[in-house]
Amino acid sequence: MPKSYLDRKEAWAKRMAEKGIINSKERAEGRLPPGQHTVKKLPVLDLGIQPKIEESDWILQIGGEVENEFNLNWESLMEFDYLEETSDFHCVTTWSKYDCKWGGFRMLDVLEKARPHSNAGHVLFISYDGYTTNVSIEAVYSKHALLATKLDGEPLSKENGGPVRVIIPHLYAWKSAKFVKEIQFTDELQSGYWEKRGYSYSADPWKEERFIDKEVPGWRE
Repeated sequence: MPKSYLDRKEAWAKRMAEKGIINSKERAEGRLPPGQHTVKKLPVLDLGIQPKIEESDWILQIGGEVENEFNLNWESLMEFDYLEETSDFHCVTTWSKYDCKWGGFRMLDVLEKARPHSNAGHVLFISYDGYTTNVSIEAVYSKHALLATKLDGEPLSKENGGPVRVIIPHLYAWKSAKFVKEIQFTDELQSGYWEKRGYSYSADPWKEERFIDKEVPGWRE
């Protein structure tokens, strides 16, 4: 993605925070979250880096505040039960794509063997392109959270985050890290790429949780 896109998105969060447009408190009803519009084609948004990762080279490291750190390669991921799930996808930049058909593996099944410590309340995703984002531990254990390897029946392209990406459909799309490389359980909140730049930690589209009140101090240093 051109750098100018990242600059615009960063500036947008800052403007919204200055205007006091942060998080609403009541959760909206309905399929389309507040402030969103639908699109027919899934846009491609990333940091401008689309690493080409062969399935044979892909490794997912799972660790941090857990009893059992382990790595998955492509073959060991394929040992889990494959499923397909259709869900809507909501981007903080106000577009929503209905009926995305993801294929992959339930994150809760994959992460079960990690056995997080009782103090592990957060998860940090780290991607092959250097991207990071944080979610609550409840988010990764949602039955709808996936490690996706397919979209609409086809292997996930690198434009859409292949070979493996995170899908958490009940949160804004920046929480669904592409090119996922590491899943780290943590005992304290760690800001990811967009969170440092003023985007919400919780990111509930139906509460319109787009921004925090300011960017994280010191991230530019």
